[in-house]
Amino acid sequence: MPGQANPEFLRHAIALATGNVTTGAGGPFGAVIVRGGRIVAEGVNSVTAGCDPTAHAEVNAIRAAAKALGSFTLAGCELYTSCEPCPMCLAAAYWARLDAVYYGARAADASRAGFDDAFLYAELRKDATERKLPSIQLLSDEAWASFAAWIAAPNKIEY
Repeated sequence: MPGQANPEFLRHAIALATGNVTTGAGGPFGAVIVRGGRIVAEGVNSVTAGCDPTAHAEVNAIRAAAKALGSFTLAGCELYTSCEPCPMCLAAAYWARLDAVYYGARAADASRAGFDDAFLYAELRKDATERKLPSIQLLSDEAWASFAAWIAAPNKIEY
């Protein structure tokens, strides 16, 4: 259950985003992960700096928080991000099991600045066979062996 939103954490995420631009380090996105009323990790967009298309501010903050807390789950934490998360970052927030996401700018604002995720949202609504990026299943029986091993593993850590 999310706690009460604290605008100061969002202001910090926005300041990170602006600083990332003014220093020339990367895109206009910043994020912080909060637990128990304190920031446990932060992240900025480092896509171009790190040559990593997945290095969005939210993903970087989630990775840093998981490392700082020594856990793959961030239940009990909240994400404050300067902009509404893209599909990848929203999925990462779900996978991290965050309690809440608070954001400043809307996806439409990002679009006006040249960061448009509308194409991704449209692609996700399509059947896999109709998407621009071909997605073809191969070796399904062989691939199932990994899941069979998971099911049988007595020492797995479920998530």
